[in-house]
Amino acid sequence: MKKAILIIVCVLLADQLSKIYIKTHFLYGEEYLVFDWFRIHFIENNGMAWGAEFGGRAGKLFLTLFRLVALTGIGYWLYSSLVKQAPTLLIVAISLIFAGALGNIIDSVFYGLIFDTPAHGLATLFADQPYGSLFFGKVVDMLYFPIWTGILPEWLPFWGGKPFTFFNAIFNIADSAISIGVGILIFFNKRVFPTAL
Repeated sequence: MKKAILIIVCVLLADQLSKIYIKTHFLYGEEYLVFDWFRIHFIENNGMAWGAEFGGRAGKLFLTLFRLVALTGIGYWLYSSLVKQAPTLLIVAISLIFAGALGNIIDSVFYGLIFDTPAHGLATLFADQPYGSLFFGKVVDMLYFPIWTGILPEWLPFWGGKPFTFFNAIFNIADSAISIGVGILIFFNKRVFPTAL
């Protein structure tokens, strides 16, 4: 239990502090070059993978409510695994997934209430005129790893001769925690599920 709580608290703190810092210190779209292959690049999205959107406000509300239900399910899975004394690696994986999901839900549920979005200025935390409402916040992303950028070879079907960047997704610490948790479940599958629980 202590390990699970420690992981969740550490991921949430790192995630939320980094998002609040980026949102209040970077202009939208601003980028800071750490290395050629690693940049801090501030963007926001409505919460779907790869910044996809569907259904306008109704779609956003559905997505946020679905995430809350999914988070409840993950929380139950974590509690059940703790009660059954599941392998530590499984507890770590579920805790990472739970913390990551909670981190992005906080953005979606509350950021519209606590931040403004000036057209050409820095956002204000606890703004007098926030940009949205409850359940209609945007998720803050900032980690960008364009490891390779170039033109693909002409002989490749469909994409040949076109510009390409690997890896072009921009994400956050919460997304990383979810990905690491899922990665543990996939790659250490025999250790996390040695027998049916």
